Amino acid sequence: MTSQAISPSDEGGLETISAVLPEGSTIHAWIKASHGAAGRLTAHVDGDPAGAVETSNPHEFEFRLLTLEKGGEAAFSYDPVTTEISVLYAFLPPRVLEEGIRLLYVRPSNATPEVPGGYHFRPPFGWMNDPNGFGRFGGKLHLFYQHYPHSLRWNNMHWGHAVSDDYLRWTHLPIFLPPSDELAARADGRGGAFSGSAIALDDTGIRIFFTEHMKDREPEEQVQFTATSRDLVNVEPASLILPARPEGLGLTTDFRDPYVFSGPDGKWKMLLGTRDREGGVILLYETDDPIAATGWTFLGILHRENRFGMTAAECPCMVPLDGPAADPATRWALIFGLLTSRDPATGRRNMTLATVGRFDGQKFSVEFEQELDFGTDAYAFQAFVDDTGPVGIAWLANWTDISREIDMPTAMTLPRRLALQSGALITPPVAAAESLRRHRLDVGGLLEGQAVSLANGSVEILLTLKEAGNAFRLEFEHSEATVAVQLDDDGLSIPFSVANAKTSPRYIAAGARPSTIRIFLDAGSIEVFADDGRWTGTKRLPGFKGVSSVRLTAPEGNMLAAEIWQLGL
Repeated sequence: MTSQAISPSDEGGLETISAVLPEGSTIHAWIKASHGAAGRLTAHVDGDPAGAVETSNPHEFEFRLLTLEKGGEAAFSYDPVTTEISVLYAFLPPRVLEEGIRLLYVRPSNATPEVPGGYHFRPPFGWMNDPNGFGRFGGKLHLFYQHYPHSLRWNNMHWGHAVSDDYLRWTHLPIFLPPSDELAARADGRGGAFSGSAIALDDTGIRIFFTEHMKDREPEEQVQFTATSRDLVNVEPASLILPARPEGLGLTTDFRDPYVFSGPDGKWKMLLGTRDREGGVILLYETDDPIAATGWTFLGILHRENRFGMTAAECPCMVPLDGPAADPATRWALIFGLLTSRDPATGRRNMTLATVGRFDGQKFSVEFEQELDFGTDAYAFQAFVDDTGPVGIAWLANWTDISREIDMPTAMTLPRRLALQSGALITPPVAAAESLRRHRLDVGGLLEGQAVSLANGSVEILLTLKEAGNAFRLEFEHSEATVAVQLDDDGLSIPFSVANAKTSPRYIAAGARPSTIRIFLDAGSIEVFADDGRWTGTKRLPGFKGVSSVRLTAPEGNMLAAEIWQLGL
């Protein structure tokens, strides 16, 4: 977290960021020049000079590195007339995976909001979207993510990075992957290091795969790169592995989000998302290279989705569900987002689909398909097979909410298990979510229809119906939206609207008749898991004030039990 002390320096006009730091601390600084002069940041430790960094770029913050050879009272000074500081943090390289970074300064315009009691993953500063490279490496869970450090709006993409031991309590690490030098020097949103994935290397470290996007580049705006990290913190120079889309398929310039995994034949497979004039397309590649560095060849179209028009399939992932990858009887889940899709029945946009079937390493035979999340705000879902089975996480937002003019800090969903149950894919929260429970709240008059206070709004509500499909409505008091959870003859829904909205999509799992409902509320979100995640609905809520109270309406005898838990990290 931030631990900054900013004060005017004794030297005229300078400002100083102070902190006590140990010997060997590494400092990451992002600085920008202004008013036609060079930007400069100077470091002292206990009054002695400890280095300085400069930039002449007035357009974008540039990364600079300092190492403190001795410990003590560190002071970082700059002239605010000529120099802008975006982010300044420190860490000890030998201990960074355990201790993380110490945030010394972040300017107010890219500081993320304080959310007391919040338990969803948020970046320490700046913008965030898709999860990338989600997996267990070196004994820890690693989450990389699409990141722009210098604003709360989308811009040139970096990869942020965090680690956890339990999926819920995250330690922030140094920014992992910056854009190319050409893109990093600009602030016009032309591209950067887009989404991708990571695999473990046998000896040590990881190999990552990502799309580099550069707007208006000819002939390809999007190409695929790979790079390695031996220490799980620093990334080595990247190599181009797929410089062009497959020819002869009539594909648009969309060609992105490489997801690499071990197939049933033991070979590395890669999925990529694209589109043609009919709809979304998922491409399949493979390599015989045991370290997946070279030799990627195109096998063909693995899957396509034409029902929603010319929508791009993106952020594909694929995991075995009910057995080992090598077993021909194992069923696989292929999950992907559909950018710009619109459900004509409900008005929901940018949906995520899950298809389940058998995969032999070359072809995917679909047995059934379902929507991953009826709330649609669990986008860019990425999963991997952990020790206990497949687990995934998603961006808790939807591109329909994004504006180039409005700041919008976002979060990740609760991590979710994936499993087959009674012919359906279920996605309940990871078991560790129960460790968030602090104490029970008095449900008091909830079953009698009275309003119940939810304190700071970070709660879990559990409802048990006397019979599957019994009707009820939970209405929540929220300062910026009308929101509820409802079960009726039409199905399970999250009625939602905000003032002055022209229309509101209908967030519904049509025909759902669950018997248990588990609802997670946090500042900025609601996640609904019915019948152990058989139906899951996620909706981003505006603002950063939690739901203040809840009221239950249900016909007499429909509800068997209700619990409310106060949650916290």
